[in-house]
Amino acid sequence: MQAATLACENRCHTVIESGTGTGKTICTLTAALAFCRSRGKKILYLTRTNSQQRQVMTELRQLSAKQKVFGVALQGRRNMCPLACTDDELVHGNPEELSKVCSDRKTRVLKGDEDACKFYAATITQDLQPVLRFSKEELPTAEEFTDYCIERDMCPYEICKIHLPNADVVTAPYIMFFDRFIRHALLDWMACTPSDLVVIIDEAHNLPSYARELESAELSSIGLRMANREVDEFGDPEVADGTSLRDFIAILEDILDAAVQEYLIDEDGIIPQSFVEEELMFRTHKTSIGLKSLLSQTTNYGEMVRDNKKLSGRLPRSYVFGTSNFLTFWHLLDESQYIKLVSEHETKAIEAYCLDSSIACRPLMECHTSVHMSGTLKPLDEYKESIGLPNDSRAVDIPSPFPPENRLILYSNEVSTKHDDISRDETMVDRIADHISALLRGIPRSAIVFYPSYALMEKISSRTADASNGRKVFFETRQMDQASLMDIVRGFKHASGNAVMHAIAGGRISEGLDFPGSEMELAIIAGVPYPKPTAKQRALQHFCEIRFGKGWEHAVQAPTCRKLEQAIGRLIRSETDRGAAVVLDKRMVHFKEVIEAEKTEDPVADILDFFARTA
Repeated sequence: MQAATLACENRCHTVIESGTGTGKTICTLTAALAFCRSRGKKILYLTRTNSQQRQVMTELRQLSAKQKVFGVALQGRRNMCPLACTDDELVHGNPEELSKVCSDRKTRVLKGDEDACKFYAATITQDLQPVLRFSKEELPTAEEFTDYCIERDMCPYEICKIHLPNADVVTAPYIMFFDRFIRHALLDWMACTPSDLVVIIDEAHNLPSYARELESAELSSIGLRMANREVDEFGDPEVADGTSLRDFIAILEDILDAAVQEYLIDEDGIIPQSFVEEELMFRTHKTSIGLKSLLSQTTNYGEMVRDNKKLSGRLPRSYVFGTSNFLTFWHLLDESQYIKLVSEHETKAIEAYCLDSSIACRPLMECHTSVHMSGTLKPLDEYKESIGLPNDSRAVDIPSPFPPENRLILYSNEVSTKHDDISRDETMVDRIADHISALLRGIPRSAIVFYPSYALMEKISSRTADASNGRKVFFETRQMDQASLMDIVRGFKHASGNAVMHAIAGGRISEGLDFPGSEMELAIIAGVPYPKPTAKQRALQHFCEIRFGKGWEHAVQAPTCRKLEQAIGRLIRSETDRGAAVVLDKRMVHFKEVIEAEKTEDPVADILDFFARTA
């Protein structure tokens, strides 16, 4: 609380590490609210996930019982718009596309067409005072508020916007602030300027990678295939002398294939900076000026497609428009901040990957101050540097208040998930599986096994099936939606003390979820979760070496350490929780300075002894 107060009073951006379960949310809210109310400021509390947002509203209810606080939970149209929630096409729209649909329907309602959106029609004609009273008295979560409004045929998104100017606290997902298109709208709705904001960033260890992804863009073979479908539907005009739009798309498909063939190594590869431009000029017989004109014509066609789709009530998306926008961005990007890549996962793609997370984070410098907090932010200086905080920003490391004897962290140096080790030793995967099986058989408590990747999880977990001893077994899977994820979490919790979960280190199970008491008492980390040494990863390490002189520390060591600590952090969420973690990887020795782990020769015996001592 003192750290948050000083941040506000001194306008000093502050980074705080405090362990999971130590009350970071309530402490920062209490301190920041006291300051903001005395200075006419507002709190913008940014979260990575919806579950973290719900926690903010829960804490505000406790605060409001003693001193009236008005907090509003805001999510995007995709979650709060009654039409977008139920329309199979709209549910896939991005913020800009949904904004266009919403704007069009609202205009039609105002012109007398109430069928364009019955929810907006009711919102502008009905008395909103009951909804406002509900919001101020109950401080509902975004989900609760959405359900309340939809039951009354009103638009939760539009009413939420009406409430924002009067709110002391607004909690929203990262994208609402860090996306430039949405940020300008958000500030308008809140009726404030950036200097009026105290921004609190929860689970801030996610921010650097999130910021890089936000500023990145890609062009995929799927996108080009969808662009061809638009040509089928809307016609094939000439976009340059002798070149039709379909010709141009075919040229791009050929260039993508050539990039894959020439530069792809394993799953990605670096493309020379001028490769795409040179290929385009060669294949279209155009100069750079001619190419610019071609892209302009392509953009105009894409805008026509978007307008036609909007008029017919469809999602105003054009893949042709997206293609031309991407190529313009690709040509103009700052080569010192981006790397150009080709990849082939489920589809072929070229990607402009942002290496500099400070680009998306610059708007924080316009705010009154920002408070960044997480249970796993070390090394704090690396975090400050990576997102571009000023040199005078404070770093505060708050020790855990929980009894240290309630947690045991071990590591085994008998195995390793290093790619070279697995390639050289054919028995390595079986030996890792044997260690996991011995732990699951020997320690009859609820456990989560964390793997560095889905590929390793699929390879190793299949060899441990016989070790569950009748316990219920759950899996975090690729592309699992939020509802399915929460279903398996509830199932795991319901089988408290008698369940096994297989999950990913750095995945959604390892972040922000509570497993108190007997719900989880054993964490098995099947390999240090180093980032895969892809071309993208090597480029990021090189960028960090040039920018900070600490390539390995910034790009490899810090994110790996945070993934380890997040997984281990699921164990202890209160002063009464007990738990043991074992890392099955000899490379854990490199993290002993940050994570106090003991080497073990017999993890089962050591963990059983730990639980006996702390019973």
